[in-house]
Amino acid sequence: MDVLVVLPTYEEVATIAEVLRRTRAAVPDATVLVVDDGSPDGTADLADKVGHDIGGVHILRRTGRFGLGDAYRAGFGWGLDRHHDAMVEMDSDLSHDPGVLPDLIGAWTDHDLVIGSRYVPGGSVPRWAFHRRLLSRAGNWYSAWMLGLPVRDLTSGFRVYRADTLRSIDLDGVRADGYGFQIEMTYRVAQAGARITEVPIRFVDREQGKSKMSGWIIAEALWLVTRWGIGRRISSARRRRPGRAAGLLTGRRR
Repeated sequence: MDVLVVLPTYEEVATIAEVLRRTRAAVPDATVLVVDDGSPDGTADLADKVGHDIGGVHILRRTGRFGLGDAYRAGFGWGLDRHHDAMVEMDSDLSHDPGVLPDLIGAWTDHDLVIGSRYVPGGSVPRWAFHRRLLSRAGNWYSAWMLGLPVRDLTSGFRVYRADTLRSIDLDGVRADGYGFQIEMTYRVAQAGARITEVPIRFVDREQGKSKMSGWIIAEALWLVTRWGIGRRISSARRRRPGRAAGLLTGRRR
């Protein structure tokens, strides 16, 4: 199995070296791709230097800040072009423990998408304030309900995709970023009939660097989920109408 770990970065010079070394220790045979959005702090240069030391690290240097979703699309495209079997999403700020990678990849052998979940038994979000935990759980519940997805942690960015599954969806048509990207990808994968599972993880807040989260990212996710959910209900209602009409024409009630 040929695994590619995709690490999107923007100003992660404080953590990128440790992330790369811990990733190499956890999955010695994996290829790592750092997708850097023109970090002015030297993240790409440091990643390149560490990559020479540990091997198997590639740097995709981009000239602008295009967003998380776009970085993953670029990384997945890079991996598909080189015929990797599995693509791993992982944050570069140590919120995701690279030591869990063997568990996620191990579950991938029987599934098309493995999500590192904070909200299944064994998962946790230590040191989160109650209001933040409530907001996250409510957002995930709303998204799952609107989209009809049996997934507890739709917004998790620690996951493994089967390459063939990524080929089966329209990656170029995915437009969301941030939380919305994770939700949209899960929704598209589910619509393609993929097998999805969740593996418990411990998510910790970054201790170094700056968070990229913003109110706009959250608003984008809520708007997209609502739009997709309404569209899903409209499509479902249209599919039911012909059957109902046929029943009325033949005198049968349904």
